Amino acid sequence: MSNPLVNEVKELKTEVKELKQYIEDVFTDYNDINEDNRMQFELINESLAELHVKNRILNKPRNPIGYKITKD
Repeated sequence: MSNPLVNEVKELKTEVKELKQYIEDVFTDYNDINEDNRMQFELINESLAELHVKNRILNKPRNPIGYKITKD
């Protein structure tokens, strides 16, 4: 009668080990995804900042072309 109980305990220990490994793998994948997303957001922010600077330069008021006529 004690032998089946020992087998069940061993099975449960094995299942718990497998479950722990699975959870560890899931969290590792989750962290990798978060790192990838962080890098992508960083690149997007850099691109937006560059476009913002470029837009400022393009919209800078320009000097008028030609001669200034003064009223005497």
